[in-house]
Amino acid sequence: MRFLLVVPPLAGHVAPLRGVASVLEARGHSVAWCGPEPEVSTLVSGRVFPGGDSSPFSLSRRPPDLRGFAALKYLWEEYLVPLADAMVPGVLKAVSSFAPDVVVVDQQAMAGALVAERCGLPWATSASTSTELADPLRALPKIASWVDELQAGLRARHGVLLGDLRFSPHLVLAFTTRALAGPSRLAAPVAYVGPALPAASGEWSLVDDRPLVVVTLGTSNASAGSRFLAESVDALAGMPSVRGLVVDPAGQLISESVGLARRIPQVAVFARASVVVCHGGHNTVCEALAAGVPLVVAPIRDDQSMLAQQVTAAGAGVRIRFDRAKAADIRKAIESVEPCREGAARIRESFEAAGGAEEAASHLESLG
Repeated sequence: MRFLLVVPPLAGHVAPLRGVASVLEARGHSVAWCGPEPEVSTLVSGRVFPGGDSSPFSLSRRPPDLRGFAALKYLWEEYLVPLADAMVPGVLKAVSSFAPDVVVVDQQAMAGALVAERCGLPWATSASTSTELADPLRALPKIASWVDELQAGLRARHGVLLGDLRFSPHLVLAFTTRALAGPSRLAAPVAYVGPALPAASGEWSLVDDRPLVVVTLGTSNASAGSRFLAESVDALAGMPSVRGLVVDPAGQLISESVGLARRIPQVAVFARASVVVCHGGHNTVCEALAAGVPLVVAPIRDDQSMLAQQVTAAGAGVRIRFDRAKAADIRKAIESVEPCREGAARIRESFEAAGGAEEAASHLESLG
C-alpha cells in the first residue's frame, strides 16, 4: 500500500507519525510526506512532496501574550485557515504523483482532508493532541459556530461539500488513551493507540543521587516563558533535597545550584526524573507519563489547559497558574505532587497496553 502523510511544519505534530511511518515501511508499504518546505524535510526522513511555503503563517509570529479566545482566534484566522489554503496545490500534486491508497492528515494540516475528499480517497486523522476528542467547544456554541463558518469557507473555496475537516469519517488516530483523555464525544470512529514515542536517545548522567526535577516549556515558548523559568530556578534553588534542571532555550538564566540546559534528550532525561514541571504540551505530557513521572502543569495557551485538566482528572499531576506562579507556588506544587505518582503509573500502564505506532499502523492498513 501507499500512504501519504500530510503534516504542518510543527515538530510536535510530526513526531508521532514518524514512528508510524517507520512501522509501515518495515511492513513493506511505501510512505511519503507532504508539508511546507523546507521545515518538513528537517523533521522527517524519506520522500517529501513540498506542500507550499508556511513562512507567512508561522506560529512564531503570534504575540506571546495572547491567551484564551484571542489565542484561538489567531490560531484559526492567521494560521490554520491560510495554511490550508496555501497547502492545497502542493497536496494535489503529491496525490497526483504518488497515487496514495490512504492519506493520513494531521488535524492542523486540513489541506490533506480537503484534497482527500475531493479525490475520493480514504483518509485518517492524526490527532497528535487529545483535546479535540472531548469536543471542548460544545459548551461554547458561539465559538463553535465561528469555527464551523471558517471551515465552511475553506470547503467552499476548494470544492468540498460536507464534513468537519478535523475528523475523518473513516478513522481518527488518537495518540493517547482513555485513561488519560477520557471517552471521545465524537461521532467519528476513534482508535486510542497511545503515544508513538521515540526511543530514548542521547546520553544523560546525573551528578548526584538526589531526585531529579525537570522544568521545561518546550522550544516554542522561549519569549513567553522567561518569567516562569526564572521563578522555577528560584524555586529549585530553595529545595536542596532535589536536583533541579531547567531547560532554558534562550540561554539567559544563570544559577550556581540549579542545572541549566538549552536542550535535553527529553525521553532519556524523563526516564531519570522524579517530577516534571511543564506547559502541558501533548508530547511532553505523554513522554513524562510514559515514564510514570507525575507532572506539575502550567498551561500557557491553545490545548494546554485541556491537557492540564486531563492530567489532574487522572490523578497524575497538579496544575498551577502560568502567568501568576511565583517561586513559592512552584515549590509548593512540586512538594505536593507525590500522591499523584500512583496515577502517573496507571497512565504509564495504559500507554504500554495501547500498542503505539504498531497499533496505529494496523488501523491504517485496514483502510486500504
